[in-house]
Amino acid sequence: MTVWFALALMTAAAIFAVLWPLARRGQPLRSGSDVAVYRDQLDEIDRDRAAGRIEDSEAIAAQVEVSRRLIAAADAQAAAAPAASATWRRRGVAIAALVLLPLGAVALYLALGSPLLPDQPLKTRLAAANPNQSIERLIAQVETHLEGNPDDGRGWEVIAPVYLRLGRFGDAVKARRNVLRLSGETAERRAALGETLVYAANGIVTAEAKAAFERAVALDAGDVKARYFLGLAAEQDGSRAQAAMIWREMLKGAADDAPWAEFVRRALARAEGKAGPSDDDVAAASDLSPEQRAVMIRGMVERLAERLHRDGSDVEGWLRLVRSYVVMGEPDKARAAAADARRALASAPDKLRRIDELVKGLGLEG
Repeated sequence: MTVWFALALMTAAAIFAVLWPLARRGQPLRSGSDVAVYRDQLDEIDRDRAAGRIEDSEAIAAQVEVSRRLIAAADAQAAAAPAASATWRRRGVAIAALVLLPLGAVALYLALGSPLLPDQPLKTRLAAANPNQSIERLIAQVETHLEGNPDDGRGWEVIAPVYLRLGRFGDAVKARRNVLRLSGETAERRAALGETLVYAANGIVTAEAKAAFERAVALDAGDVKARYFLGLAAEQDGSRAQAAMIWREMLKGAADDAPWAEFVRRALARAEGKAGPSDDDVAAASDLSPEQRAVMIRGMVERLAERLHRDGSDVEGWLRLVRSYVVMGEPDKARAAAADARRALASAPDKLRRIDELVKGLGLEG
């Protein structure tokens, strides 16, 4: 009897919860003020991220959660409309609640309930849940919102870095272009578009990406991201001296504790004659997974190999290609590249000697 008495109390409480709002007059929604609060929170997250007070991963997670609340508040604001319910309709709902809720509760308990069932603590249920389900659900909510509100520049700006982190580069490029179209042009937004285009091209600074970085520098000569990638573009085009000059200028005015300084120093060392691209170099530039970094590195190396097969006179390029294959753990390709270099440089004894010295130094003979 104790169980049934508890069920009766629960049913009465459920009926009261349904009838109480019907007996009250409508209250004005606060969604307008909520929207302003959530927008301020997004701006504050951006400022904290730019100031280095929170990590990128934490900022992205916070942006997604606040965006979910912002979307809910915006949808509530758009749907709100003052309309009084007719008396007969309220009475009909009340009667339905009085009749259907008790019957539904009894039917549900008879079908599913049992006092003998063990407890299901929240901790156990969370442990069994998919950890990615929540973020995927939030992304789906943002995407649904953007389908209905394609001109929401703020929404595109929130989702763009999430797409990039998940490796959805095509979606990230689309989002970045929409941000520029809807929210206006800034150096940061241009540089973000260029960076996304680089990732979409497997680490290659394409002509479109380079144009985006050049525009970013035109808007803000001190934009770190744009300046770094312009140096990378020069390096990939075989202009290591120009790349070194760009990165050297970046380091001149950099603070000792600048979070990007050490990575630029390694890039500068590479441009001044050290080994080709490595996993550590790329890892310091982004939060990509090891698989994504490997794809980026391979794209850079393949781009270099294609250029050298079109024009094999660049001995520095051949040296860098051989080193890169060694770094990637592919000695057979390194030997093949050395053989191609010897054929391309057959009429230049001094350049051939450098190739032979590198092969010997890397232990690729035989």
